[in-house]
Amino acid sequence: MDTTLAPLEALRQYFKQDYFPLTGEEEEALTRRFTERKVKRRAFLLQEGEVCRYASFVVAGCFRLYTVDKSGKEHNLLFAVENEWMTDLASFYAEQPSRVYIEALEPATVLQIRHDDLLDLFTHYHKFDRNFRILVERGYIDLQDRLLQSISTPAEERYQNFLTQYPHWARRLPNTQIASYLGITPEFLSKIRKDRVTKPGKA
Repeated sequence: MDTTLAPLEALRQYFKQDYFPLTGEEEEALTRRFTERKVKRRAFLLQEGEVCRYASFVVAGCFRLYTVDKSGKEHNLLFAVENEWMTDLASFYAEQPSRVYIEALEPATVLQIRHDDLLDLFTHYHKFDRNFRILVERGYIDLQDRLLQSISTPAEERYQNFLTQYPHWARRLPNTQIASYLGITPEFLSKIRKDRVTKPGKA
């Protein structure tokens, strides 16, 4: 995606390229309901215990969604960079306190829409209902695939799948963040990366 585009134009292009294209009226309805927000590095879009009031479209920057266990260890569940969404769907749709954090790993710009405004789009413009349903379905498929890998796939293979499926994440994230996402230690990830370099055909 061309990150030099104005934020609202970037959002219009997103729907035009990947989903059912919008009419002029639908684009106007979309842009009226989104607001732009600048986010500093290490700032939070959401913290545990807050209700997620916004669905956020990433125009520029990188975010992580993570949880913290009782021992204080962080577990990355999801990343998002340009042209992706970052939202705690459980909190957003149920309007209940979140169990996760959403943090900016880089200075970022997002476009946000409130829960009520999104439901209003669904009601008055059914194409949005279809587009967002596809978006959620794709996310569910990715989550299911990740869960299956976590219980049946060796760490080395999970890392290779991560590089193949999410090269745009891999180029942006430090090893510590990738290791947390894969459920392994940074030291073990470093070993995997070292072994890949020493094996023919591996990068």
